[in-house]
Amino acid sequence: MGSWPLARRRQALVERGAIFGRIREFFQEKGYLEVETPFRIPAPAPEAQIDAIPASGWFLQTSPELCMKRMLAAGYQRIFQICRCWRDGERGVRHLSEFTMLEWYRSKADYLVLMEETEALVQHAAATGSISYRGQQIALSGKWERITVADAFLRYGGISMWQALADGTFDVIMVDRIEPNLGLARPTFIYDYPASCSALARLKPSDPTVAERFELYIGGLEIANAFSELIDPVEQRARFVTAAAERAAQGKAAYPMPEKFLSALDEMPEAAGIALGVDRLVMVLLDAETIDEVVAFTTEEL
Repeated sequence: MGSWPLARRRQALVERGAIFGRIREFFQEKGYLEVETPFRIPAPAPEAQIDAIPASGWFLQTSPELCMKRMLAAGYQRIFQICRCWRDGERGVRHLSEFTMLEWYRSKADYLVLMEETEALVQHAAATGSISYRGQQIALSGKWERITVADAFLRYGGISMWQALADGTFDVIMVDRIEPNLGLARPTFIYDYPASCSALARLKPSDPTVAERFELYIGGLEIANAFSELIDPVEQRARFVTAAAERAAQGKAAYPMPEKFLSALDEMPEAAGIALGVDRLVMVLLDAETIDEVVAFTTEEL
C-alpha cells in the first residue's frame, strides 16, 4: 500500500517528463545555455514574504536568481535553469516547500519581450491549442490577455490599487477578488505592479510609481513572476535594507547582505528575468486537483 501513491502517478510523471523535454527544446532552439548554480548559498535576497531554510550555516536557495544574474554580469546573454528551490512554511494544495523552478534571463531585453517569450514557451510546452482546467476551457493559442494591476483592482477589486496599498489590504484583495478572475478563458499577464511590491525590478521610466513587473495566471493560478531587472547597485542595496527592516519588524530571521551579487550589478547589462513554477504549470496542463499529483514524492511521503 505504501507504494500506491507513487504508482498511480506514473502517467502524470510520464507527461511531466515530456513537458520538461519540450521546455528544454524551446530554449535550445532560442539559443539559450542551460546552466546549473549551487543550491546552498550564503545569502538569499532579503524579501519580507519569502523565508529561506537554513543549511549548515548557509541557506537552501529560494531561487537561483542572484547567481544567474551574476552570470549575466559576467557576459552570459541567454541562460536558463530548471532546478530545485526551497521556501520555509509553504505547503498546501498548490504549494510545496521543495519545488521545481524554471528561471531564464536574457540581456538586452525588458519585461515586454519576456511576455512574448513566456507565451511562446507555454504554448510549446503544452503542445496543444487549448486545455481544460477545473472545468474551465482555456485557449492557449492566439494572443493572451494583458491587464495592468491598477485596472485589475478597479475591475475586480472595487477599489483603487493605491487605496488598497494605503489600507494594507492589497494582498488580501489580490488573492480573494482578483486572482480568481485571471486566466479563465485564456492566460492573463497582469503587469505594472506598485514599486513597493517589486524589490528587484526596474521602475518604469514613464511612471516610476510602478515597476516593470508582470505575473502570469492560468485558470486563476499564478504560474510565473517576471520583471525588467534593476541594475543600479545603490538602489538595490537600499531596497534590500528596507526589506531587511520589514523582516525584522515581523520578527523574522536576518540574512547576510548578498555583497557579491551587489558588486556584480556594476557589470550587469540591461536585462529581464522570469521565474516559472514548473510543478504548477504541469498541474494546470494535466488538470490536476492538487500539486501532489504531479510530483514523484511529497515531503510527507519520505
